[in-house]
Amino acid sequence: MTLPPTFGDRLAASDRPLVGMWVCSGSPLIAEIAAGSGLDWLLIDGEHSPNSLESILAQLQAVAAYPATPLVRPPYGDVVTIKQYLDLGVQNLLVPMVDSAEHAAEMVRAVRYPPAGVRGVGSALARASRWNRVPDYLADASGTISLTVQIESVAAVEHVTEILAVDGVDAIFVGPSDLAASMGLLGQQEHPDVVTAVEHCMRAAAAAGKPAGVNAFAPAVADRYLEAGAAFVLVGADVAMLARASEALAGRFIRTGGGPGDDAGSGPRAGY
Repeated sequence: MTLPPTFGDRLAASDRPLVGMWVCSGSPLIAEIAAGSGLDWLLIDGEHSPNSLESILAQLQAVAAYPATPLVRPPYGDVVTIKQYLDLGVQNLLVPMVDSAEHAAEMVRAVRYPPAGVRGVGSALARASRWNRVPDYLADASGTISLTVQIESVAAVEHVTEILAVDGVDAIFVGPSDLAASMGLLGQQEHPDVVTAVEHCMRAAAAAGKPAGVNAFAPAVADRYLEAGAAFVLVGADVAMLARASEALAGRFIRTGGGPGDDAGSGPRAGY
């Protein structure tokens, strides 16, 4: 039995940027729908979403039959949470709020068994090794795991070159929302200073020979970052897409008094 290629493997093998979406709902059904969409990768989020170990496991199982590669983001980069995620069978981690080379090196140690790291050994009990059905899992485990760290603060941008130099960091991912907040520009992800910082990180990654990704829901912004050299992008989220699409349905079919563009006094079935 063998494990799927890692996200790092897919990036290295691809002749184009990889396009993905967030899966924030906590729903295995929605994760499976997204996995069959034709997108390259999914980010199952444990930082800002209602995900538990059990729901992450169910989503990994739901998407396993599809080509899309799942990444999982823990709430924070600590060794205990990462140990649990890895044992669930998470092969591709996106660790948020990595501000220094020291933190990045700690995350590398968290995904590796001793003596190279501090990952606890429980492969016989874990889906990671398919309950010891993957031959030589302990010896080869580091090759089955891809580590991406998230650059999303002024400090991280200042230290991005050092972070990229850490052996075992496979890629960086820039989060413009938290970066903008860190710069005193809350909610202004497209501010020129934020864009400049994002593109600085991309140039640093190119110089280091490592892929850089970015979150960009606005198509024009995503296009700009792709042109600037982004190797992978997130261009939507399940919950946001459902919110906007359901609002559009309500706006199209519900007519109530007092709303913008509504006919005063008309009800939902006016004219029928």
